[in-house]
Amino acid sequence: MTLERTVLLWFGQASQDAATHTNLSAVRTDGRVVWLAGDETASIERLTPNDEEKPSEYADERTFRLADLVDLPGADPDEEADIEGIARTGRFLWAVGSHSLRRRQIKDRHAGPKALRRLARITGQDNRQILVRIPVVDVDGLPSLVKESEGEHAALLDPRDNIRELLRDDEHLAPFLAIPSKDNGLDIEGIAVQGDRVYLGLRGPVLRGWAFVLELRPYVVEADPTRLRLHEFEDGLPYRKHVLDLDGLGIRDLCPAGDDLLVLAGPTMDLDGPVRIYRWLGAGRAAMPEIVRGETIRRELELTYGEGDDHAEGIGLIGPAEDGRLLVVYDSPAAARMTAGGAIVADVIRLP
Repeated sequence: MTLERTVLLWFGQASQDAATHTNLSAVRTDGRVVWLAGDETASIERLTPNDEEKPSEYADERTFRLADLVDLPGADPDEEADIEGIARTGRFLWAVGSHSLRRRQIKDRHAGPKALRRLARITGQDNRQILVRIPVVDVDGLPSLVKESEGEHAALLDPRDNIRELLRDDEHLAPFLAIPSKDNGLDIEGIAVQGDRVYLGLRGPVLRGWAFVLELRPYVVEADPTRLRLHEFEDGLPYRKHVLDLDGLGIRDLCPAGDDLLVLAGPTMDLDGPVRIYRWLGAGRAAMPEIVRGETIRRELELTYGEGDDHAEGIGLIGPAEDGRLLVVYDSPAAARMTAGGAIVADVIRLP
């Protein structure tokens, strides 16, 4: 890994008290600010830099509750949405939930039949099943998320196009819908937007070493601008599947780089293992479902990882795209990434 420098991410007291700042899962830079999300909240966070040219710190956290912008499907508006990807393009910010199920954990205090019962319990959360597009406007010189601006509304994917439901008959993915994310079940962990294309990266399932990217073409419902629907592709399906040879790894994040997509890849199961960045060449020009291998996929970097901690979860270009610098944030950061004052250390790396 070509580590160029580190930066400090300073979060407010509420995030520190809830320890949500230690569960970062998505990042995007946006001019003067950086957008972040965690997998245990239903919000998007904004931090601002201490230096616009070469920041060493981001601070002044501003929280944008998703429930203030769209009608979330869950009964509890603050139930975690497990946001696993953020994209920023044009006048909008996009965010996607994991759409996953989860298996209860056996904790140190559990033993015997109770522990086994916990391990058998599988649950889902409605707020995880979201794809949202939110207007971004300038407020006091900073990009801010709003519910409506100049006729553009914050919009949520319509339940009629719920991604889990669309995959019920899919020959590859349907068998994995009832399986929790950490067991190689369905788990969306990255989003990238290029033009009218929305790409969703799947951490799981990985099938015989092949990882999946779903391509969508959302549009705003004319009769209800707070809803998104999906255009059909030539085969009549509202999604297109691409499979990527990532050496058996699943997708942890996606980041556009011109017509290419940078792919953060790591283990699909709940274990430590290789973490790499790949480049899918010409992804934004794909005209049909692709088998991405050989000369169309290139391994760019190996990232470090810890034992039970320090898992890279989000990448975002920082500075001019041609400089090839990425900001990397981590879930379950190692102790060395947490400062005494409550900041989290993120990495700035340079692509080859």
